[in-house]
Amino acid sequence: MGAWEGRAVRKSYAVPLGLLGAGAATFGYASVIERNWFRLRRFDVPVLPPGRPPVKILHLSDAHLTPGRSRLIHWVRSLDALEPDLVVNTGDSLSHRDAIGPFLDALGPLLDRPGVFVYGSNDLFSPVLKNPLRYIWRTSKSDYGRSRREPDLPYREFGSALQAAGWLDLNNRIGRLKVGELDVEFGGIDDSHIDRDQYDRIAGPVDPQADVHLGVMHSPEPRNLDRFTADGYDLLLAGHTHGGQVCVPFYGALATNCGIDRPRVKGLHKHQGSWLHVSAGLGTSPKAPMRFCCPPEASLLTLVPRK
Repeated sequence: MGAWEGRAVRKSYAVPLGLLGAGAATFGYASVIERNWFRLRRFDVPVLPPGRPPVKILHLSDAHLTPGRSRLIHWVRSLDALEPDLVVNTGDSLSHRDAIGPFLDALGPLLDRPGVFVYGSNDLFSPVLKNPLRYIWRTSKSDYGRSRREPDLPYREFGSALQAAGWLDLNNRIGRLKVGELDVEFGGIDDSHIDRDQYDRIAGPVDPQADVHLGVMHSPEPRNLDRFTADGYDLLLAGHTHGGQVCVPFYGALATNCGIDRPRVKGLHKHQGSWLHVSAGLGTSPKAPMRFCCPPEASLLTLVPRK
């Protein structure tokens, strides 16, 4: 083979090898670095009556915890230093049947603070291997069909442990807590992604005697958001979307995995007359352990008086 032919052969391999190397580097960054690059997001939410003191809410979601995620466990535990007045967990906390103990360890001193929770689908059903590209053209709701009717994760034991610490179970329930100096009314629903939501069980106008009204759910489906807003809830909290999990720079999320529109896949936004906060979540499914342009997060929401 002549020198010219040798250079041509080397060039023919250079492009695919370069692309392969770039892909491997991107996957390594997404699965090792960004997946463990935890962020705290802060928002002020003007929902309190005039003259009321601010209240801090720590919003946790979508930890998808498996034993051994020590970085995640230690980071969540450190959030107690924020001294939140209330902790709201919007589900998908587990991804392994042995994850209850590690998750309670992650909460640590946060369990001594007022808290509320709802379930997500992955608190009931362990993750399965699937093609993540399918999220672009459909949601994962159809993955929970006849073949997966019976939960295989100990979600009842998990809920009992949180209740034993004094946290309110808001799965299709209304609750009330004293948070700081505020009387807070809650309405919550189980996960609509697997058709466990029963809004009719909590339907009706909020109690005007409460200082503020919070709606809690896992998946931010517009049909439920509309009902929470119509009933008078001031702030709605949800997770599930992972913020898109894999995002494109200058474009954002490719998919939301539910009915919410892409611009509201994470962060604080308005929904008709209510505020809506969607957490991008703390983790990923163990079967798709990567994040790109969407770091894992928790949020500190400071409720302040309306202007």
